[in-house]
Amino acid sequence: MESTRHGTYDAIVVGTGPGGATVARELSKQSQNVLILEWGDNWGIRGTSWQAALAGGVPGRSLLMTYNALALVRGITTGGSSVFFYATAFDPPVEMLKSHGLDITAEVAEVQKELPIAPLKDDLVGPGATRIMASARELGYAWNKLPKFIYQEKCQPGCWRCNYGCPFGAKWNARHYIDQAVEKGATLISRAKVHKVLVEKNTAIGVAYKRWGGVQRAYAPKIILAAGGIGSPVILRKSGIYRAGYDYFFDPLISVMGTVKNLGGGREVPMATGVHMEDEGYVMTDMTVPRSPYMLFAAQVFRLHKLFSHGNTLQIMIKAKDRLGGRVTWNEGVRKHLHDSDRQKLLKGYDRAREILKNAGATGIFKSWYIAAHPGGTVKVGDVVDADLQTQYHNLYVCDCSVIPEAWGLPPTFTLLALGKRLAKQLAK
Repeated sequence: MESTRHGTYDAIVVGTGPGGATVARELSKQSQNVLILEWGDNWGIRGTSWQAALAGGVPGRSLLMTYNALALVRGITTGGSSVFFYATAFDPPVEMLKSHGLDITAEVAEVQKELPIAPLKDDLVGPGATRIMASARELGYAWNKLPKFIYQEKCQPGCWRCNYGCPFGAKWNARHYIDQAVEKGATLISRAKVHKVLVEKNTAIGVAYKRWGGVQRAYAPKIILAAGGIGSPVILRKSGIYRAGYDYFFDPLISVMGTVKNLGGGREVPMATGVHMEDEGYVMTDMTVPRSPYMLFAAQVFRLHKLFSHGNTLQIMIKAKDRLGGRVTWNEGVRKHLHDSDRQKLLKGYDRAREILKNAGATGIFKSWYIAAHPGGTVKVGDVVDADLQTQYHNLYVCDCSVIPEAWGLPPTFTLLALGKRLAKQLAK
């Protein structure tokens, strides 16, 4: 059954992650009538394991598997993966983007003024992160506190809910911008899965989306896809742009864990400290996770005797800058091998993390299996979109991690906020 929705919108934004949320907010502030379509739900953030599992752990939807049982996790909810990210504000790759015609220097400065980007105060850095940082510095690493997107006055000491979504409003996420867009008059429709862009005479005029079993259509003179590194290329393919979805990055990572005595940890902000081993192609940070994910990590590699050591576990994450490769399927599946060179980066990081944990007094050290996050590069600038983020169809733009043309192995949120601001300025002209 198909019904038609005749909209009087100035723009349609598909997806509510950092890129899409920023565009929607900026256009709404300029009194443009914006329709925002989100595949996921819009339930209030409660910071519970069940809510995180529904939005980020459903096989075939938000939990995707590629070769060698490597899992890729993405958040499908209003705000996207930013609801569950660790709020670490790594600097955008400004020079790399400039080489592709994308200058976001001014927009980076704007984001820095708007959002609370700063390392955590000492009293918010947990015992695990503190102990890891002290050990790493003893061994000569330039291990320091990392900048965070956190309103620290709202942060709760001893809280562990960053992984599940912050119910206190302390951790910035893209919902904040969506809420501001709605306050300015934007329309948000959740549980709306866009499957195709409507095109006439090489110009995008609207989208078709599925909701509650029916197909609806919405129309606007500007269409912005921000459905993520997996969702956006699939929509483009189904709209006739077939080269989207190939040769991408997905930031593979492992977690290295060891047991210490009398830590009393397990309840702290993750990724509070770390070091970027840029020459070696990976980043190392502390990464305290809640009890359930920790038990899953341990069980995954058959360390069953470690299942109940959560509170006395020091944990370091190794995240690598991986080679481009693989493809996204037409049904949003991921097909990519972890290249041997990328595996070697992670293993080199594992050796370093093991040394740091041993120096901190940890025993029984082991590593998790491989997982991945931040898929991108599937709709590259200079290939599928131009330097204005416009596709081969007039008035169809993309603004999410898919447009990043090269891997750089760091969380992309800060970069996407700046790209969203840049695109909104262009669309408003």
